[in-house]
Amino acid sequence: MTSTAPLVAVAGGTSKQGRSVVRTLLADGRFRVRALTRDPSSPQARELARLGADVAAAPLEPGHDDEWFAAFTGARNAFLVTPPTPPENSCEFELGCRLADAAVRAGVEHIVFSTLENVDEISGGKLFAPHFTDKARIADHIRTLPVAHTFVMLAFFYTNLLEYYVPRMEDDVLLLPIYLPEDFRAPFVDPLTATGPAVLEILTHPELYQGETLPLVGDIISPREMVETFQRVTGIRAEYRNAFTRDGLLRWFPEFASDELQMKELLGMVNYAVDHGYFRLGRDLEWSRRITPEALTWEQFLRATGWQGKRTSFNAS
Repeated sequence: MTSTAPLVAVAGGTSKQGRSVVRTLLADGRFRVRALTRDPSSPQARELARLGADVAAAPLEPGHDDEWFAAFTGARNAFLVTPPTPPENSCEFELGCRLADAAVRAGVEHIVFSTLENVDEISGGKLFAPHFTDKARIADHIRTLPVAHTFVMLAFFYTNLLEYYVPRMEDDVLLLPIYLPEDFRAPFVDPLTATGPAVLEILTHPELYQGETLPLVGDIISPREMVETFQRVTGIRAEYRNAFTRDGLLRWFPEFASDELQMKELLGMVNYAVDHGYFRLGRDLEWSRRITPEALTWEQFLRATGWQGKRTSFNAS
């Protein structure tokens, strides 16, 4: 790779999406990459440096505008992802706007931002999911800036079941509490393998994707189908359990009872998906599978990871 190759700054470089982008762009060889992270000494950051990334200390937290500006300086393109924040006193909207502003001030020519739908607007204010709505509002802000822009929009993560809605074994049956009704088919994706190829496609053909919002989907599948596939792939007996309703969520994850606002957001998110569809009508749900045939289905994800129901951490920092 030459020093004249375009530099891409990846904010949230050690997040699932960020790591996917860094690794994919470095493997492609046509881009240099600068990964922004809270802790350059973390194992994830050191691994990205070993792969060839320039790792910069620039936490995705308020008050680090100068570090962001320095990290974006010299970059032609930027991939931005905002971290999940608790709904009480969330600063995600301000953080995302200031991050984009810093990129533009530093001379970035094209921003790719990972956004979601505006649940407040779509539901007429009836459903509460600020981590969706704030990302949509950040995208609206980016549209006002003097910079080329493209948006990716990831489906539900398969990894949610590995990290947050973790199954448990009772007798010889693995019980999977899932946050959707048993027969509701929803879009899912693996952020660790789908995000990077999508961003590579966008940066390779920016003129095709200016102003576009592009869903990333690996599979459209119901919890019933997920459990059946899990049994077939692993040979482990498994059953669905309801973590979709308030009672179901608290039955399996009583710790949520201590944070009413967090629970309201979780229920708002899943009710939005069921009532309105995860994506707005008209989104091209086949785009990511066309440009990234390796985007994993649920079955392929299970086979690739070897997951058998244990809690799994992805160690972003």
